[in-house]
Amino acid sequence: MIPHHPLVRRKDFWLLSTVNKVLKEFIPRLSHEADGLIFQGWDDPYVPRTHEGLLKWKYARMNSVDFLFEIGSDDCQQLFLYERGKKKLMERDTVEFRDVSDLPSSFDGKIIECCWDPEQQVWVYMRIRTDKSTPNDFNTFKKVMRSIRDNITDEILLNEINEIIRLPMYADRIRMDSKASARRK
Repeated sequence: MIPHHPLVRRKDFWLLSTVNKVLKEFIPRLSHEADGLIFQGWDDPYVPRTHEGLLKWKYARMNSVDFLFEIGSDDCQQLFLYERGKKKLMERDTVEFRDVSDLPSSFDGKIIECCWDPEQQVWVYMRIRTDKSTPNDFNTFKKVMRSIRDNITDEILLNEINEIIRLPMYADRIRMDSKASARRK
C-alpha cells in the first residue's frame, strides 16, 4: 500500500473514448488548474520523469517554457535557456510580469515559467519554479514553440480522437481486454 502524502496523488488513466468527458467534465471540477492531457500506449508501463513515448497535449495558453531570468549590468532583463549544458541568452525574447506586485528585480536569478502571448509576441510570467534549478533546454523550447504554432485546439483533438475510436481495431482491442480481465476475476 502506498502511504498517503498530502502533496502526492495518483493520476488516473482513462480510455481514449472518454477524452471528451475528461475535458468537459472532469478537468473543470479539479481543485487545481490542469494544463492538458498525456496520451500513453495501451500496454506501455508507467515510466517516471521524461518519457519520449508519450504524447502530450496542452491547452494553447498553457504551453510554457522555464527560463532563467536575470537582470543584466545595464538593468536590462535577460532570459536564458540551456544549450549543451551552458547558458544561452534568448536575445529577442522578452517577458512581461502581468498581475504581479513584485518588481522584476525580485525574480533575478530565478527559474520562471512563462507562457507565450501570440498577440503581443511576448512571454508572460506564470510562476517561479522553486522545484527546478536549471532552465529548459533549447531543444525543449523549440518543441514548445512548434506546439504553439501547431495550435491544436481541444476541438481539433476531439475530432481526431472521434475518428480513432470509430476504427474497428479500437473496438476490437477494448473487447479483447474486457474478455481478458473478466477471465482473470
